[in-house]
Amino acid sequence: MEDANLQRLHCSVKNYDWGLPGHVSEVARLHALNSASQLHAEDPFAELWMGTHDSGPSFLASSNRNGNGVSLKAWISENPDVLGDKVLHKWGSDLPFLFKVLSVGKALSIQAHPDKELARTLHKLHPDLYKDANHKPEMALAITSFEALCGFITLKELKGVLHTVPEIVELVGATNTNLVLQTNDQDGEEKVKPVLQAVFTDLMSACKDRVTDAVNRLKSRLLKESEVRQLTDKEQLVLQLEKQYPADVGVIAAFFLNHVKLNPGEALFLGANEPHAYLSGECVECMATSDNVVRAGLTPKHRDVQTLCSMLTYKQGSPEILHGVSVNPYVNKYTPPFEEFEIDRCILPQGETVVFPAVPGPSIFLVTVGEGTMNTGSPKGHVVTEGDVLFAAANTEIRVTSASELHLYRTGVNSKFFQAS
Repeated sequence: MEDANLQRLHCSVKNYDWGLPGHVSEVARLHALNSASQLHAEDPFAELWMGTHDSGPSFLASSNRNGNGVSLKAWISENPDVLGDKVLHKWGSDLPFLFKVLSVGKALSIQAHPDKELARTLHKLHPDLYKDANHKPEMALAITSFEALCGFITLKELKGVLHTVPEIVELVGATNTNLVLQTNDQDGEEKVKPVLQAVFTDLMSACKDRVTDAVNRLKSRLLKESEVRQLTDKEQLVLQLEKQYPADVGVIAAFFLNHVKLNPGEALFLGANEPHAYLSGECVECMATSDNVVRAGLTPKHRDVQTLCSMLTYKQGSPEILHGVSVNPYVNKYTPPFEEFEIDRCILPQGETVVFPAVPGPSIFLVTVGEGTMNTGSPKGHVVTEGDVLFAAANTEIRVTSASELHLYRTGVNSKFFQAS
């Protein structure tokens, strides 16, 4: 690809245990196409990383393929103009965003990502666990039906849980339970937050034996009751989580969190210090360039319960679902309240052309379905097909024409950042 403004990338893959088996994983399919590698049908494929993060770097396809390839990070460092002046001035000679595809076969941990101040502290204290000093706001845009736990349920819903799930009351105790039952929304956030924090912290800190006993009793009760009544969505989810993570406190913690279901084309954004756990499905995801995660449940990995419970905002209520704003007949733009990134979703019918206007910052394009040509103004277009990932320099207009129906995603710095600066 002889075009300095458009660089084809080879990207990194993560085979975390929660990923989908290769034969049904979008991550596996796209990675095999992207890297011309063999697909291992039974291995779990969890994440495809597109960007400059040291834990999963992308490489220029035009460089050597013998292990000495040029990383996108190194190339940007040598060619910082490709970022555009405003991005370079704000974030230095690196991409401020990390783009991913996720294939979720079983629940990820109940987790949150620290804000900048906490990230700096955690990185300084535990650089082996917290690899960088950046915050990690993120947005997930569903490719398939996608489910997640996200944020705390309302006070009214929590009272309902305490009335109907005796196993929680036994774990958190009568004092905490009564505090919740006596609290009202009218009391204001400054009174509600410490009550919720106390209950959640006591739950997440309960000793292993008590948690095991509570989860086992919860499972037995729900299985018995399912014979005489229809279980709620949340109860069915809890039984599913128990199969994946037996005797884990996260099984019970799920009752405290909103169960969110996204249809393809719907998105969810997650700010710093918000609890969440992806449950199932496939999505594209964008975030600030960071890999900081504080975990406390549904995981065999390191848990940092005290940090998680002390950092959460304890905001209550259903999260906002983004449907995207139509910018032309083929493209929807998803704009979260974070300056590092946005996502465009493009579904281009066969034989049509769409133009992505030049923007003052860099972009990464991912083709997931179909094929076509991508043109930056040079006479000859570049053929693009499923699995192709391309870096576009700042101030580059991209024209895409489809040979068959084409699905692609573009991520770049949030448009509002350029409007404000």
